[in-house]
Amino acid sequence: MAAAKVRVAVARMEQGNLSNVEWFRGIGEYKIDWGPGYRIYLAKDGLKLIVLLGGGSKKRQQKDIDEALALWEDYKRRKTLHPQKGA
Repeated sequence: MAAAKVRVAVARMEQGNLSNVEWFRGIGEYKIDWGPGYRIYLAKDGLKLIVLLGGGSKKRQQKDIDEALALWEDYKRRKTLHPQKGA
C-alpha cells in the first residue's frame, strides 16, 4: 500500500501537480499523510526537470532533509563542473 501511495504522488508530480509540495532551502517536501507520514524530497532544475532526491518517514525527517540537501548541492556542483554541450 505504501508503494502505491508513493507511485500516485510521483505520478502527480510528473503531471506538474506540485500543490502538495512545501519548498524550503532550495528543495521541496511532498507529504503523504498516510501510515507513518511518508515524505518525498525533490528539487527543480529549470521549468520542467524535477530531481527526486530521496524520501522517508516523519520519524527520520531531519536526517532525510539533511541527506536531500547534500544530494542537491552535489547535483548542482556536478552540473557546474560538467555542463552539457549544446544545452
